Amino acid sequence: MSQHVNTAVVVGAGATGSATAVLLAEAGDRVLLVTRSGSGPDHPRVERVAADAGDPVRLAAIAAGADVLINCAMPPYDRWPTEFPPLAASLLSVAEATGAGYVMLGNVYGYGPVDGPLTDDLPLAPSSVKGEVRARMWQEALASYEAGRARVTEVRASDFIGGGAYSPFTILVGDQVLAGRPAAYPGDLDVPHSWCYARDVARTLVAAARHEDSWGRAWHVPPTSDLPVRELAARLATRAGVPAPRLGVMTAQELAAAASADSITAEFPEVLYLLNRPLLLDATPTVEKLGVTATPLDEVLDTMVRPAA
Repeated sequence: MSQHVNTAVVVGAGATGSATAVLLAEAGDRVLLVTRSGSGPDHPRVERVAADAGDPVRLAAIAAGADVLINCAMPPYDRWPTEFPPLAASLLSVAEATGAGYVMLGNVYGYGPVDGPLTDDLPLAPSSVKGEVRARMWQEALASYEAGRARVTEVRASDFIGGGAYSPFTILVGDQVLAGRPAAYPGDLDVPHSWCYARDVARTLVAAARHEDSWGRAWHVPPTSDLPVRELAARLATRAGVPAPRLGVMTAQELAAAASADSITAEFPEVLYLLNRPLLLDATPTVEKLGVTATPLDEVLDTMVRPAA
């Protein structure tokens, strides 16, 4: 059963955080959107608040009386091990102190390499530093739930596609295809891979926040596509009316060179297993229990071809 959210605190104003705030606001909820800079979408029911979510005293004051706390914020990719745990600890302590339901945005790193579809009840078995960070954050939140200190749930997404999305595909392939340039991808071009749209992630976060049975478990975002990179790039080119993609596989030497010049790219090697083997996200419970279905792929690709102004 769904329940209405009257006041929501959303942390982070990236593509997913902004979409989540707007969805809640459009439903008539009061939304406090927290970022360090006070940024975010312009909406009459969204109050942008400049604050550091890593400060639990400040965040607890903001979240006092809120029904739900939704975290869409994350530190820079190369600083997860040092900066993510204290941020997560702050958010969890605020959920415990205020009684607000706590909805975490997560990903699939915590599962480690898996043969077959990823289901939301799989045990966490991370094989990377970033996966260990993600798994520990959820395990600590789940322990709080099981001890009766907080209501928590986690929404897990695979790689993002869509306008404004940030993923190996959008950065290394999508932009190049749209510009008619050759593209190199650091993974297998022909294995199926689940892709998630930021607005579908936001819809899943909102649905989890509203459902009284969502607590104490994880939910997967319904993927908009399971196409391999080669087919996805061709589909994007068709939607854009540009020449067929010219794709290659990035060699280890090319990846090393890119990593030496960019601290974010330097973090790719430990999670390359996600790009070199099939990755299929099973979101059946999300569809059946939360009522969230994926946006059709062509609609998502069109947001890359014609980004919103």
